[in-house]
Amino acid sequence: MSSFKEYFNKVSKNEFYKKWLKDAWPYITGAILLSLFQIVTLATTGNPWGVSGVFANWGAWIYEAVGGSVDKWYYFSSDGAQATLNNGFLNDPGTMRNLGIIFGALLATLLASQFKFKKIKSKKQVFAAVLGGLLMGYGARIAYGCNIGALFSGIASLSLSGWVFAVAMFFGAIVGSKLLVKFFM
Repeated sequence: MSSFKEYFNKVSKNEFYKKWLKDAWPYITGAILLSLFQIVTLATTGNPWGVSGVFANWGAWIYEAVGGSVDKWYYFSSDGAQATLNNGFLNDPGTMRNLGIIFGALLATLLASQFKFKKIKSKKQVFAAVLGGLLMGYGARIAYGCNIGALFSGIASLSLSGWVFAVAMFFGAIVGSKLLVKFFM
């Protein structure tokens, strides 16, 4: 056990570890990497980057795994949606991308020694988080896109809707943060 501790202490003082894994990267690096990921996603899958639509598919696969059927649901009635569901969980490029985001974020947090459990401050905070998550998920599905699909991919595709979404999201964030502070903090 002490050899592991010695090894970790040695690694944590390494300049490469500090620069690439521990310290935050500059915003420009993040912007360039996100742009490259968008290009690779578009080139390999033929679709722009999206996140929330895959969660709807996950819900459908889970529902079908417990005996339900989504074949008659409007959201899954198109040939494309049916083909995606028939291909399965592990054959879906969006699933692989979302799993990569989830596990990549966990790995980055662990490598930067930033993983920790925080004490819940109040029931209001939990209520606000659950309500906010449900509203964002519902909004993303009725809009057929989340901030990644509607904003990031929309702007990258030179779509006017991406810029309209950016303006609306900016003002929505202002209103939402004021409501959050007033009612939940």
